[in-house]
Amino acid sequence: MNKFDFRTFVNELNDAAHSHPIGALQEIRAELHGKQKAGHKIFSSQTTDDEWAFHHGGRPELQFNVSTDGSGGTMFRSGVAFSFETSRFLPEIDVLIPKVKLFNDFLRSNPDLYGDMRMWHWRKENGQDIRSSDSPPSVISSELVKEGVFVFLGKLRPVEVVNPEIVLTDFDRLLPLYKYVESNGRTKPLPIPSEKKFEFRSGRDSKLTATKASHAQRELDVNLRHNLLQEELVSQLIQKYGSENVCREVPTGNGNSIDVAVRQGDGFWFYEIKTLQTPRACIREAIGQLLEYSFWSGSQEANRLIIVGEIAPDQETLNFCRLLKHRFQLPIEYEQIVVQ
Repeated sequence: MNKFDFRTFVNELNDAAHSHPIGALQEIRAELHGKQKAGHKIFSSQTTDDEWAFHHGGRPELQFNVSTDGSGGTMFRSGVAFSFETSRFLPEIDVLIPKVKLFNDFLRSNPDLYGDMRMWHWRKENGQDIRSSDSPPSVISSELVKEGVFVFLGKLRPVEVVNPEIVLTDFDRLLPLYKYVESNGRTKPLPIPSEKKFEFRSGRDSKLTATKASHAQRELDVNLRHNLLQEELVSQLIQKYGSENVCREVPTGNGNSIDVAVRQGDGFWFYEIKTLQTPRACIREAIGQLLEYSFWSGSQEANRLIIVGEIAPDQETLNFCRLLKHRFQLPIEYEQIVVQ
């Protein structure tokens, strides 16, 4: 197998970017920051090394970042990062602190948008760079915002399968996050709504449920656990209502998707799955999403909005849902899902 040539691959990214939204990054930067456009390429010779690269001008920004990773450079990472390492172009990290806050705001507003990606970080300890374990996308804690730490959000792939198109697609998906952070929150915290409106299509294409994962991974990894619960819920609903009336990941037309929808006559029921450890926490996290899915302008209104969690509802949970239904006419319900 030919040795992976990192600099050549970065040049290929620059050449292929013109057909992707991320190809306009330098124009976007100029507009956001009121500066002259810094060339046409994402990466420049000044921001490209033999093993890593970040976008031109990205030192004091949320930077688009690529690098070889792992033993002997066998893996390739692509995504966005904050580098809290001071340099001539970043004499102090204070300029990044409000950007971290905006990053956190965006992830709180879009908790599922990058669910297939991972976060990790490096920090210096005793003169060595120590890499954290991977985790689902989450807010950046204040403990990580200190000099010498590098925080990354994105994907890690073997170098033999990586190609410019999948990397640029990663960047396209992360562009709304970059715009929100670098515009100081002036752009909408949600991505541009999809042109695809609400469309119910029956079927049961499965997601990864980690049959090869360890017991700890299946229990603790939020995304894997969510997929497992979704698979079980779909199976149960198909048994009750038929496969032609059950659909997973239904687009809302506003840049989101409904975990599971059931068609009942001319109406629909929306299900939102949460992996939190109390019904109250599940309701708190899911209720805003379900209301947006059903009542946002242009959305398909649902007859029932059902929050699904693993813990059985107590009387307080039932009373709360009853209150929402009778006082505010909100069709909110809570149901328990048990993995067989």
